[in-house]
Amino acid sequence: MHILFLRAVLGRTLYYAGLKDTSPAAASALSNLIPSMTFILAFLCRMEPLDMSKHSALAKVGGTLIALAGAILMTLYKGCVLISPHSAHHPQDPTATSKPQLNKDWIKGSLMLMVSYLSLSAFVILQTVTVKKYAAPITLTSLTCLSGTLLCAIMAAILDHKASSWRLSWDMSLVAVLYSGIVIFGLTFYLQSLVGRTKGAVFITAFRPLGTVIATLMALLILGDVLFLGSVVGALVIVVGLYLTLWGKEKEKENKSMEATAPAQCIEIKSEKS
Repeated sequence: MHILFLRAVLGRTLYYAGLKDTSPAAASALSNLIPSMTFILAFLCRMEPLDMSKHSALAKVGGTLIALAGAILMTLYKGCVLISPHSAHHPQDPTATSKPQLNKDWIKGSLMLMVSYLSLSAFVILQTVTVKKYAAPITLTSLTCLSGTLLCAIMAAILDHKASSWRLSWDMSLVAVLYSGIVIFGLTFYLQSLVGRTKGAVFITAFRPLGTVIATLMALLILGDVLFLGSVVGALVIVVGLYLTLWGKEKEKENKSMEATAPAQCIEIKSEKS
């Protein structure tokens, strides 16, 4: 029940609420915090070893701190406008764009997005524990999606009980629902599972910043969003922290594999000498 609440209710509800007050580019950039948040929760739950005498541990801690610094920078600093699709049609005063006001809705939306990603990280931790006890991942995923749909429907009915809000028209809202259900929760999850079996989770996570670039370009071209300096700098800092954390995680796996193969090699050498 805790898994369903974290993933379906708290995670998705706060995500869409935060997306409404920010932008697709900001939501995609802040999603790069998920590996760092997962590392923090795994360490607090004593599921992740941390030996500060090793470079891999220092890289994971340093990458986490850098990613969090980038998220704070993106939340509290917007900076000047770099690209504005409406600037050619509606020219603004240069002094107004060079020192924009800090929007409270932007801060609130960014915080809701970070809490949403924190709940997703907690969902990953709980899911890892649950899969070990309930060794049927496909059935567990099906039950989670079905129960999550029911919980989200109840939550949506409580927050917005107007019939007009539930009515879908032949417009972009219908396309968004179909795209989210078919492509995101269907095709994407299936492809991730296939790639994860052959390449590993680190390989999948390494392509996450590409989603930020695509989301930013689509937001500029399709939605006409404004791109601020703080969003670009904060996203770059988060990506640096992400790759540093992933490097530390991969380095730790290499050290464990070397430590595991070392005793076997010593046994083989002793058997050859004897």
